[in-house]
Amino acid sequence: MMKASVKGKYDGGKSTGVGSVAFNAGDIKLRATMTDATFVAGPSLNGLSLAVEKPGFFIVEYNVPKKDVRFQFMNTVRVAEKPLNLTYIHSRADNRTIVDGSLLIDPANKVSANYMVGTNNCKLKYTYARGKIATFEPCYDFAKNAWDFAVSKRVYGDEDVVKATYQTSSKLLGVEWSRNSKSTGSFKVCASVNLAEEVKTPKLTAETTWNLEI
Repeated sequence: MMKASVKGKYDGGKSTGVGSVAFNAGDIKLRATMTDATFVAGPSLNGLSLAVEKPGFFIVEYNVPKKDVRFQFMNTVRVAEKPLNLTYIHSRADNRTIVDGSLLIDPANKVSANYMVGTNNCKLKYTYARGKIATFEPCYDFAKNAWDFAVSKRVYGDEDVVKATYQTSSKLLGVEWSRNSKSTGSFKVCASVNLAEEVKTPKLTAETTWNLEI
């Protein structure tokens, strides 16, 4: 079975698009991704990437125009009988390595960390899910020495989520409404405003994804 998806994004008067085609070869998934740069001036290799993926284990992605390879490996180990999900990401061109981990303490509590090796870019986040009512996510950014906060709530069933975020370092306040459907696709509408600016002009973005099975 072949699956295709098309994503369109509107951001401050600028529209962009991304399309991907994927099909399974046993337990391996092959995927090709193209952006609008691939077709805007006639067919080209701009914005084209090819990937090989084994879900839950690894992803190897090749950016054709940049000739860059990105490796991602995933694994799960148990710590004190709790699942610890680990992800290792390395980009060859900029020699950047990211390590990500999340420990599920129980269905309501999770601790996660993200660290860029060789830098002070590290984030530590705690997630508390109060059943299906709301989710609270305080996050500490060590590089900025600042807190970020997020609160999300499901509305109108399980597909719609309203989320509010606030970044204390930039004083950026955001609100987003998203809907995710496995059969038809998803959309997201975001509004943000910088409270530090004298003229507080909201910034709007919209994103839509269509999923197809061929």
